[in-house]
Amino acid sequence: MLEPAGPQDTTQRSRDRLAGGGFNGGMDNLFVPPEPPVLTYLPERGQTAPLVLASPHSGQSYPAEFIAAAQLDTLTLRRSEDSFVDELFAAAPSLGAPLIAATFPRAFCDVNREAWELDPQMFEDKLPAWVNTSSARVVAGLGTIARVVASGEAIYRHKLRFAEAERRVRDCWQPFHAGLQGLLRETVRAFGICLLIDCHSMPASGTVSRPGADFIIGDAHGTACSPRVVRRLETLLLEMGYRVRRNEPYAGGYITRTYGRPTQNVHAVQIEIARGLYMDEARYQRNPQFDRVREQMNQIVATLVAEADSLLTA
Repeated sequence: MLEPAGPQDTTQRSRDRLAGGGFNGGMDNLFVPPEPPVLTYLPERGQTAPLVLASPHSGQSYPAEFIAAAQLDTLTLRRSEDSFVDELFAAAPSLGAPLIAATFPRAFCDVNREAWELDPQMFEDKLPAWVNTSSARVVAGLGTIARVVASGEAIYRHKLRFAEAERRVRDCWQPFHAGLQGLLRETVRAFGICLLIDCHSMPASGTVSRPGADFIIGDAHGTACSPRVVRRLETLLLEMGYRVRRNEPYAGGYITRTYGRPTQNVHAVQIEIARGLYMDEARYQRNPQFDRVREQMNQIVATLVAEADSLLTA
């Protein structure tokens, strides 16, 4: 496991973005000044519950060299984003729970993968023998450095060098996981136990997400999290009128499966939100229901903050 890096302070620009005042979708978002790769939002009055939230796929800071190397238009590049998910859960720090978010896009480096899941077809040079070149995610073109966007289109004009993958792992993957591990470690130290909510979004329609689900709760088929937490999340969402499924087709990715270790006092659950509930999927803009969904997510976080001890230790 990596040694944790210290939490990075948020800039005012990043605070404005998380509060919903920065980005409004569209293509201009791709040409933004560099941000720290990871932003950690800590409760100003201290953490009050054994709860940590992560948004690994909501980054919208696209490096200029990445855009130049891509053969896709800028709107298509965004198809892998979990757009605005960090904003939906932005109230967590004010409620007493830290939130960690990647600022780089998933298409550039996917931190919900092993560090070295790489497709050899993407690289000019031969990959080291220790690289994982055969996982199902690599075969699908969605490894740590993705070959395709979520809708299947190939990203790059030319093959990459392995040194570029090393740079992205060093500059993006490692800081995110070091920061997350630090938050989990500090939470367990302070409270004796921890619940990690891994926040994602999914297409509202199409072949990947079968019609009929507004939310999917993933607990790696019961291995990553206390069933009491999963039932409580499910109940809260059902009471709000949403259609909820468990583990199909999203049972939890690398983050949920790696950090969800109930026997070691860390529980992890993945939440997937149908994008059509809160955004215009074609234009990458918040829709009129965004504020309502954000307030409902605030209510869920507030409930988990209040009940985390009993859910995890009863």
